[in-house]
Amino acid sequence: MQIDKDLILGFLRQKGQDDKAGEAERELPDQVDTDRDGGLLSRFGVDVDELLKMIPGGLADKLPGGLGDKLGGFLGGDK
Repeated sequence: MQIDKDLILGFLRQKGQDDKAGEAERELPDQVDTDRDGGLLSRFGVDVDELLKMIPGGLADKLPGGLGDKLGGFLGGDK
């Protein structure tokens, strides 16, 4: 799954992990692939499932491959 780096940085900052966010900002690509970049995400303490729970319902529609429909209830949407 492709996730915008800024979403990950916001997630880390919201958790009070500004140091990790700064490091992630330097090392992560602009578009993070959760499969390809899983090792980096793990190193920064990013749990992808926890991150997805924080995506506002309106953004779920923008997830690729119909994931918004599949995760709608999980992400707080009405699907």
